[in-house]
Amino acid sequence: MTIPHLFRCPISLDLLSDPVTLSTGQTYDRSSIQNWFAYGNLTCPVTMQNLPDPSLVPNHNLRHLIQQWRQLGPGHPFDPDYLTTIDPLLNMKQGLESPQATSQEKFQILQKIGSLMDETPSTIPFLLQIGLLPLLLQLLFGKSDPGFAEKLLPCILNLMSFGEFGCLNMLREESKMESFVVLFETGTAMIKQSLCHLVGAISVSSDTRELCGMIGKHHRFLHQLVGLIHQNSEALEDGIKAVSALCYLESNREELVQHGLINGLVTYILSSETKGRNSAATAMAAIEQVVGIKRGKEALINDPQGVKAVVKMVFRVSDHEGSESALNSLIMVCYESLQAGEKAIAAGVLTQLLLLLQSQCGCRIKAKATTLLKLLRSKRDDEQ
Repeated sequence: MTIPHLFRCPISLDLLSDPVTLSTGQTYDRSSIQNWFAYGNLTCPVTMQNLPDPSLVPNHNLRHLIQQWRQLGPGHPFDPDYLTTIDPLLNMKQGLESPQATSQEKFQILQKIGSLMDETPSTIPFLLQIGLLPLLLQLLFGKSDPGFAEKLLPCILNLMSFGEFGCLNMLREESKMESFVVLFETGTAMIKQSLCHLVGAISVSSDTRELCGMIGKHHRFLHQLVGLIHQNSEALEDGIKAVSALCYLESNREELVQHGLINGLVTYILSSETKGRNSAATAMAAIEQVVGIKRGKEALINDPQGVKAVVKMVFRVSDHEGSESALNSLIMVCYESLQAGEKAIAAGVLTQLLLLLQSQCGCRIKAKATTLLKLLRSKRDDEQ
């Protein structure tokens, strides 16, 4: 294989095995430049500049690129345009990594990266290849201020659209989890919305299942997240989606119910039409998940408006989204509780079921509506 010029040591002309960079910006193989110094030379071999500071900085980005190139094998010619594309991206990454860079300089780099991803989405795979996503997450959870976090999060979510969720496991470190929670507690609505998206990604990925369980046991975070559902804020819809995603893991449901999730979801559903909210079906799906546990059933039945909210979701003129979750929830609670059945009938479930059966809903939904009707009649016959 022909070695690309960028991957050759200027001294040995061989492939760089341990690339290090001098203060002049020139990169050499460590052994070659150390031999150069050993002969008493205190200059840069390429520029011939004097080196008051002969320190060697490992060039991890170049090492990563060389490893990728070697994996291509002799049958895959290296695209020279790749280096042209990746070089400015590496420079931006190095700027974010540099301890000498000011906050303003890093802020400007993030703006450039954000614009680049919006204008040229084809660069996103290259940004992932150079390891930008873990770096941005490190910066985000390194106690960044809200202004900096607002610039970091859109870039992170853009990169995560390619399904790179494994690096989120850094949140398993206690200090980073603490930074995550503090950011959620003190951040703006935009920050809360973005962090809710991260929670959703963590909840659906098999790579982060253990982390999902850790988040589901973090009382301060759950208190904030469930509290978000009770607030009429910009982040409300995203909060609904985040709790629904967390409910996919069974061990999280108990904790969420303890933090008042049922009441928050019920309140949201009952006000969804009057306030133009569009996540009622997602909220209903979360209720369906939590009534699968005993405490969830009890919370729904004991909530003064709980059963009424679920009955409301059985049939909606606008769509049937959420109907199946509502039917499943009512079947579960009414099967075990006569009180739940009485509340459902008082809330008008019989009318809702008849309207649903006469509508254009699917066969499966109609079958479940019929099952619920038979269950309610059976319970009433038993009572008599």
